[in-house]
Amino acid sequence: MFVTDQLGSFTSNTAQILVCVSLGVAGYRAPMRATALAVAASFAATAFNIADPGMALTGNMWMYSVLLPVFPAVLGSYLRSSAERLEEREVTPDALLAAGGVAITVLSTWTTWHSGTQPVWVVGLLAVVGGLSLGIARRLPGLVFLLQGVLLVSADTYLNSAVNTCVILTLIAIGVFSMRVVSWAWTVAAYVTGCLLTAIAVVGDNTEVTPFRVGVLMTLVATPIAIGRYLGVRRAAAATEKLVAEEAARAAVAQVRADQLAERERIARDVHDIVAHHVGAMVLRASAARYAAPDGPVADALNDIRETGHQVLQDLRDLLDLLRDPDRQPDLLANPADVVRESAERMAAAGLVVDLELDPATDQAPLIARTSAARIVQEGLTNVLKHAGPGTRVRVSVTPAEEGLDVEIRNGRPPTAIERLPSSGRGLAGMRERVRTVGGTLSAGPDGEGGWLLAAHLPTHTRVSPGSAA
Repeated sequence: MFVTDQLGSFTSNTAQILVCVSLGVAGYRAPMRATALAVAASFAATAFNIADPGMALTGNMWMYSVLLPVFPAVLGSYLRSSAERLEEREVTPDALLAAGGVAITVLSTWTTWHSGTQPVWVVGLLAVVGGLSLGIARRLPGLVFLLQGVLLVSADTYLNSAVNTCVILTLIAIGVFSMRVVSWAWTVAAYVTGCLLTAIAVVGDNTEVTPFRVGVLMTLVATPIAIGRYLGVRRAAAATEKLVAEEAARAAVAQVRADQLAERERIARDVHDIVAHHVGAMVLRASAARYAAPDGPVADALNDIRETGHQVLQDLRDLLDLLRDPDRQPDLLANPADVVRESAERMAAAGLVVDLELDPATDQAPLIARTSAARIVQEGLTNVLKHAGPGTRVRVSVTPAEEGLDVEIRNGRPPTAIERLPSSGRGLAGMRERVRTVGGTLSAGPDGEGGWLLAAHLPTHTRVSPGSAA
């Protein structure tokens, strides 16, 4: 600036603007000490730029020399450490502040809009804008405080009759600023600025300055700050209480979940100790009996019992793992088509006459649909063996359908009277629940020819519909 001052006023003023911008950036990004050094260095440069040759530095010139560098630096520092973001979405307080501000400015000043040097519409617009600005004071407290200060100084210069109204708006802005900004340093800065602005408005050339009047002025500015700080503390306490309540709720949910997992673990141990023990004993006895009858149908039956027992133990382990950790995704079948074929072969070895129709196009269906189809085939063939007995012919088909898979298990009339195997009665209900979970449909009943028909439709786009009828 010392160089540009010799080139011309336009260049010098441009440099002055750039210096102010640089000080604002320094206040926003640089440490406080570096910003203070930059502001101090700008004092002399600004005074040198303002002074003309042969003109002494007056009090007003010194004031501008100090304020021009200080103001952008303070503004940048405020933007760096201003009020926290307001998370509250309630706009009723903002609407009330805006409405009250407009009512104050318009009702108290409209009769004097024509008495100033500015056009009536300009004064009226500034009055409305000044009142409406209070509506964003909670979200942009520093900006609104600055705007009210500028309006107060402007009114003191150009429309003296509106000064008292501007003082009221400034005090409101100070109160909101104190409520939103938790830093005591910025609160003190707002208090000092509010005292200066109020003094500009109420102290005239003929006003006698006494300690009593100074005390009244300082108390007048301190009152909205005290109210704002009190409301800010209350708001912070309410926010803290809300966080504590949320943490307590989360802790309660976690405790309930821990209790549930502990109960699941206990159930899993009991199931493993009881069921796995008996199934394991069955497998061992079948293996031992296998050596007593090395050949023939009895040996084949014992082999099947042993292999089935091993599979039951493996399925039981998987179910217990899922019971212990419900968040773990269960392992889906690696190849559902192989499970369907294996089920058909096992039931054929047990005495059923199984005709299997497994369309290769079903491999293109989603895995969850194919897995559900495989489980339905397993359970359906098991039900045929239980209720119709060996020698019964059963036809199994798994075919693609419109937006899904169709599973059909149809068995004929039992060839002879049979001794029904023990049944829990939960097989059909379990299949209905599985189909309903994936959003499909299932029907089961006599086929009108002495046999039984089980039909299920499994959609390829899974959609949970717990209320759907099977």
